[in-house]
Amino acid sequence: MDKKQPMEDMQKIEAVATDVVPSLSRLWPLAIIVAGVAIFFGLGCDQYLTFDTLSEHRQTLVQWTSENRFLAITLFIVGYAVVVAFSLPGATWITVGGGFVFGTVIAITVVVFAATLGAVAIFLVARYALADFFRAKMGGAGERMEAGFRENALSYLLFLRLVPVFPFWFVNLVPAFLGVSLRTYAIGTFVGIIPGSAVFCSVGNGLGAVFDAGGTPDLGIIFQPKTLGPIIALAILSLVPIVYKWIKSSEA
Repeated sequence: MDKKQPMEDMQKIEAVATDVVPSLSRLWPLAIIVAGVAIFFGLGCDQYLTFDTLSEHRQTLVQWTSENRFLAITLFIVGYAVVVAFSLPGATWITVGGGFVFGTVIAITVVVFAATLGAVAIFLVARYALADFFRAKMGGAGERMEAGFRENALSYLLFLRLVPVFPFWFVNLVPAFLGVSLRTYAIGTFVGIIPGSAVFCSVGNGLGAVFDAGGTPDLGIIFQPKTLGPIIALAILSLVPIVYKWIKSSEA
């Protein structure tokens, strides 16, 4: 029996362990998010994110907000960012609620800021914990996809953010796996979510009249032609730089 064989096997085991342990050590932020989601649903917090709850407590909420404006905005930003960072349900509900208690303009400002903050957090977690694993699994195909996306990252990101079809959590994660820079991601997210946020904040601004009439807000308004049309137009406009580059490269 070759005496070198056990030593070589041990070296291979150590090499594998060296590769695996750093990978596992990167998963702790993801573990925190999973634990947070489990706690959220375990405590039944999702049951309170309803318009019935908002209608029931609206007078108290509006009064407290008016008396504690700065604190209310601060708590709203923190809460919204946490919801987005942990990919919890209820962001649309909170956006509408923001329009109700703060008014359209202030609500748009704080919603866009808070959503971008939360999206950046989950982007960094995904990039830190899973990006290398994703690249290793995808191999050459992943590298080509990454190169193509990164070349026009801002345009693609604006398109994905503007079109209200792609889930918010999905658009938060994909750029992290495709090598998009933090700066480009933050800018694309901030700008891209403004139109949708404006629609839902406007709905929230008129929520009082809806509650007084005993109704519920129509969140499907964003898919109505008069609303969706301009948003789709902006999404198409965001792809113009890509088309321009393609035309120039074809002429070369």
